[in-house]
Amino acid sequence: MAKGASCGTLPFAVFHSRSRTCTPTFDDRTSRMRMNSGETHYLSQTDTIMWMIESDPLLRSTILGVVILKEPPDWTQFTARVRHMIDEVPSLRHKVVAPPLHPTTLRWMDDSDFDLAYHIRRIALPVPAGRAEVLEFAHTAATQGFDRSRPLWEFTLIEGLDKGQAALVMKVHHVLTDGVGSVQLAAHLFDFEPGITAQPAPTSTLAKSSGPAPTKNALRLLRDVMEHDVEGFVDFARRNAPSVLPSLLNALRHPQQTLVDTVEAARSIGRTVAPVTATLSPVMVGRDANSRFRVMDVSLQQLRDAARAAGGTVNDGFLAGITGGLRKYHERHGAVVDELRVAMPISLRKAVDGPGGNHVTVMRFRVPVGAADPAERIRALHERGKEVRAEPSLAYTGAIAGALNLLPRGVIGSMLKRVDFLASNVPGVPIPMYLLGAEVLQFYPFGPTAGSALNITLMSYRQRCYMGVNIDAKAIPDDDVFMRCLKAGFREVLDLGKHKVVTQADE
Repeated sequence: MAKGASCGTLPFAVFHSRSRTCTPTFDDRTSRMRMNSGETHYLSQTDTIMWMIESDPLLRSTILGVVILKEPPDWTQFTARVRHMIDEVPSLRHKVVAPPLHPTTLRWMDDSDFDLAYHIRRIALPVPAGRAEVLEFAHTAATQGFDRSRPLWEFTLIEGLDKGQAALVMKVHHVLTDGVGSVQLAAHLFDFEPGITAQPAPTSTLAKSSGPAPTKNALRLLRDVMEHDVEGFVDFARRNAPSVLPSLLNALRHPQQTLVDTVEAARSIGRTVAPVTATLSPVMVGRDANSRFRVMDVSLQQLRDAARAAGGTVNDGFLAGITGGLRKYHERHGAVVDELRVAMPISLRKAVDGPGGNHVTVMRFRVPVGAADPAERIRALHERGKEVRAEPSLAYTGAIAGALNLLPRGVIGSMLKRVDFLASNVPGVPIPMYLLGAEVLQFYPFGPTAGSALNITLMSYRQRCYMGVNIDAKAIPDDDVFMRCLKAGFREVLDLGKHKVVTQADE
């Protein structure tokens, strides 16, 4: 269900599509045009929600990528490469500013005091150090909020690992980019050939400011916000005015169908914003700021073959593995569940969108868990996915988010904390990647729990599906037991493909 459009910024197509792209909303399109043009631009209503609810630490929207390298890259060359990436993606030097008297209209502005040394770090963990120690460091980094007076990203190079390996922990705020955008940003940092050991020639310098210029004049900020609101209304009217007359004529010619469509759209919006008062899980009910990072990976080809054998997609197989693990976990605790509630991002990204940026909406819906037959679950999940992608409310994402922004932060937070789990499937890179000559061996993504019991994020790399599992320690205190159940859930799915099962999970 999570979907990545082919990246128009790369010299070749390395991303594989997994579902359809939804039409961007007025709110998202307007913000995107300003960002691409280098003019003043604002956070979308969806991003504003993520930003505002972070007053509750449980609802932080930090995403991480943990990359295991065969060897450490040269630090000087790495610094130069990051400089080049910022030249190519100027939004990496932008920070969020709240204009006066308009706290819910958040603005991106260039950081005139941008300090690259703050955003890239170099450390060595105590010997011996391996993947477990890297994950512990990444987890600690994820629990620490961002300095909101600076651009919202941090890269840490970890050296001195077992076998001469290294790791790169990339921490980014979700309002800066989504999962697919992170992969696109990585294309400016990593190489696709092993022999490259120097950074590309810079196109500019960090001293050159790009994007919206900073200002400390409160009246100027307020005036800009008012112009943004007026321009947004005018832009909305200009784009929709040509369709008004045809829509009226269609309503006159087909009044019954128009009424049916209107009622269905209203019902769809109602389903999207319906309050959630309790978790469906009778087991994963607690919520805490403490969490655990775990990892797992399976063969992409095996997962694809298994899903196809049951008439589903890779994403259906991914969800079937998760729901199988959750069913087994609940059974271990003497509980029987037929359905659980998942929150899953659906991409709004278009091929014309630049790298980075957050172009997703999150849909909450129920998924079948109780069926012991993995093929039955895949088929049921496939049908459920089609229903969700066909929801008329997807066309009104920006308007819905704008309405939710009028509610008290606690109302939105309480709804998020009743979601049972999050799942995200990010299309990755099928060919080897390198960082200044250092081969990328593994690439684990981690998403925020955002108030749910756990978040499982999948990213494919070199024909393997790497999964980062972020577990709320109060909802699932026995994470070792849960990981065994999750591994068993994927094993039963992979068995559908009649392949030898190859799964790896951290011990």
